[in-house]
Amino acid sequence: MLHGEPLDALSREAGVEVYRLQQWREKALLAMDEALKDRTGDPLQAELDGAMRHIGELSMENELMRRERDLRSPFVPKRRSIL
Repeated sequence: MLHGEPLDALSREAGVEVYRLQQWREKALLAMDEALKDRTGDPLQAELDGAMRHIGELSMENELMRRERDLRSPFVPKRRSIL
């Protein structure tokens, strides 16, 4: 039926009323739409999330290292923010 087969032929073959086949078809199509919308296991998104976490960790580590460097050496001028 999902491949375009005639409903009346399927109804006779399966011994199921046409209206019931139509209901099943609608339920199946709705379930497929919902399954496609639910992308909780998207591997690309998981990889992107991991990369963003790593970037955040590296940024914080760099900031801590800059602060430590500035506290140790009185001769290093403080960086001025451009903003």
